[in-house]
Amino acid sequence: MIWFPTATPVALLLTALTLAHPIALLAQDVPGGATTPRPASPEADAAVHRALDYLKSAQKSDGSWESGGFGRATSVTSLAVMAFLSAGHVPGEPGPYRESVEKGILYVLDHQRSNGLLVSNTSHGPMYCHGISTLMLAEVVGMTAEAPLADRAREALGRAVKLILLAQNLAKNPENSGGWRYQPTSRDSDLSVSGWQVMALRAAKSAGCAVPSENIDRAIDYLKRCASQEGGFGYQPGGGPNNPRTGTGILALEICGEHQTREAVAGAEYLLKHPPRWAGSYFFYEVYYCSQAMFQMGDKYFLAYYPKLVAILLEHQDRDGSWLSADGNDRSGGRNYCTAMAVLALAVEYRYLPIYQR
Repeated sequence: MIWFPTATPVALLLTALTLAHPIALLAQDVPGGATTPRPASPEADAAVHRALDYLKSAQKSDGSWESGGFGRATSVTSLAVMAFLSAGHVPGEPGPYRESVEKGILYVLDHQRSNGLLVSNTSHGPMYCHGISTLMLAEVVGMTAEAPLADRAREALGRAVKLILLAQNLAKNPENSGGWRYQPTSRDSDLSVSGWQVMALRAAKSAGCAVPSENIDRAIDYLKRCASQEGGFGYQPGGGPNNPRTGTGILALEICGEHQTREAVAGAEYLLKHPPRWAGSYFFYEVYYCSQAMFQMGDKYFLAYYPKLVAILLEHQDRDGSWLSADGNDRSGGRNYCTAMAVLALAVEYRYLPIYQR
């Protein structure tokens, strides 16, 4: 989930959680280790570009993107930046979205606090914003070593990672040990907040930041405690599963090197039995995590899941290139949030983002 600064009931709920034709966007190796997307579906590729055009038009003059009716947030801004990055639009390189990407990154950098927290406003759940924004900075550092923004992003990333580690290292009871929750000072944990921090730490480590293996191991233990006997993952240990949580749990385990574990395989089987539905609760949060999770699990799962996801997204993209959820919870995030999450779900096979690598 993402964080929204206004504590309406819907916003609190959102924070508390989180095709007609088969398609794959195939990445083709080219010299130097880069990849060039070779879309098998021109319709899906066009949908991504329409969405990026929409996001470019929706950006505010200060570089931010708004989160629905709840104001400007580093979380939605970071998701929008990652949407551009996922399609290969990198800061420092010529292109139609260069200014949008660089202004978005600068907005996030300008809103880092003295303790390292990356957040625009106060909230009961700032660690959502922080995890998402830290992940974005790690991807920027990993993709743009020579760009003008790289040095500043690298310094900010180091401070952001230290905050995540400090929050995890607080004394917690055995059930909550190894995880994170809404505040840097929280003594309990949940899967939704923890998923963002795990992704951020893993991406930061890949970008060269010091992330002790002990912290990753403790996070893995917490993730496994959230696995449900029903086959998916729960919000907290002992909780019942749903699709968004299950995608979160699978992906977090996979990117930490826990490949094809019993918990991940059971989760992937759960997702095959519960395919994405447009009217489903937290649809865009679900497809963001589940698309990546099933990709990491391999072709058996990805090829069974991804075409259904693409079909839904192509059917429901609005004329201006945006998406807006039919579900009230996701819908409160607004078009910028929904659109960025849709692009990130579609673009997993482009493999531009380092976190997308198998």
